Amino acid sequence: MAENIFYELLNQDSVFIDKTKISPHYTPVSLPFRNQEIKTLSIWLSPVLKKAKPHNIFIYGKVGTGKTTVVKHVIDNLLSCSKEHSLPLYTIYINCRNFQTKNAVLFYCVQHFFPNKNFVGYSKSFIYDKFLTYIKEKELNFIVVLDEVDKIKEREIDDLIYSLTRTNDELVFGSVSVVGISNNLFFKSKLDLRTKSSLCQQEAVFPPYDAEQLKEILKQRVPLAFKAEVVDVSAINAAAALSAKESGDARTAVMLLLRAGELADLNKEKRVTDQDVLKAKAKVESEIIKSMVLTLPVQLQLVLLAISEKSLSPKAILKITGQLDSNVLYSGEVYEKYEELCKKYSEKVVSTRWFREYINELETYGFITTTVSGKGVKGNTTLIKLGFDAKNLANMIVKEFSE
Repeated sequence: MAENIFYELLNQDSVFIDKTKISPHYTPVSLPFRNQEIKTLSIWLSPVLKKAKPHNIFIYGKVGTGKTTVVKHVIDNLLSCSKEHSLPLYTIYINCRNFQTKNAVLFYCVQHFFPNKNFVGYSKSFIYDKFLTYIKEKELNFIVVLDEVDKIKEREIDDLIYSLTRTNDELVFGSVSVVGISNNLFFKSKLDLRTKSSLCQQEAVFPPYDAEQLKEILKQRVPLAFKAEVVDVSAINAAAALSAKESGDARTAVMLLLRAGELADLNKEKRVTDQDVLKAKAKVESEIIKSMVLTLPVQLQLVLLAISEKSLSPKAILKITGQLDSNVLYSGEVYEKYEELCKKYSEKVVSTRWFREYINELETYGFITTTVSGKGVKGNTTLIKLGFDAKNLANMIVKEFSE
């Protein structure tokens, strides 16, 4: 029998000492360049230490700007302090990608409150009553973190947030507070007036990192993840520069070094160089694009799917001069396709005003470029051009909707 291939891999020399420390999922002990955000968030949540209701908070920013990491860091510190002083604090973190309805979120909370009981099959009113009764009886200050809150179905989001925030009207002691995290700066604008008035929230926007900040973040991670002096300074600089140029995304910078290290191992090299980073770029770009697409709110995904599907068979635009401009779409035809997709996937169609906002946001993310039709094109409209492979994007989004 041939020798087990894993023995060879197990004994193979590696540039890593702990690959998890250069993973996008690793939470570092210190969070450089987010001190102000940490301080602000701590101040907003600190009333809970005096048995008062903390603020509701909404945090916005692009992927890879440290939103979730900062919130978890602050919540961990808050829990530690509350335990030392025997304060009744309970927190739950929920990624709304996996819990997209009001009942799913409340069910998850109740299951945490009563881990030894099975609530499958109980009515929505029973679940809500259990949720409220537990907080009342324990006199808890309860904080629920809703990550990717924009992933909650549009017809459910107002009801969920309104129910959570108005729970406080029924509490003499204890409180319920919401910390929402979103990549979508327009998220709160979609809430109805009743929900907005019940929130009384604080807001923070996390800016992207620049190249110098990304360098420092990588320098902090490298000694934890790699053997001493195997990563060239040029590799760190290349990963930081490429990430800053694309999006200011720390995840991209970290993943570039991770994949570069894996390439070095694969080729049995002793060092990680800028050339390894450049070779890793194509693979990481594909992973990052997928991550960005899957974290988009449902409506933005539908608009992007409409653009992708229309781009698979674009009609070239005929200019007055007789020239053809290929791979360019009229915003009107994209909106019509978007309406079809909303009907297909049972989603509400937004107005043309909101559609224009979504187009602007997709351009901000770098998925598309737009221009206003000018000289040589009949009429006055927005022209849209997709910046990525239409087939791959379409397949990615369709798969997300089918799961």
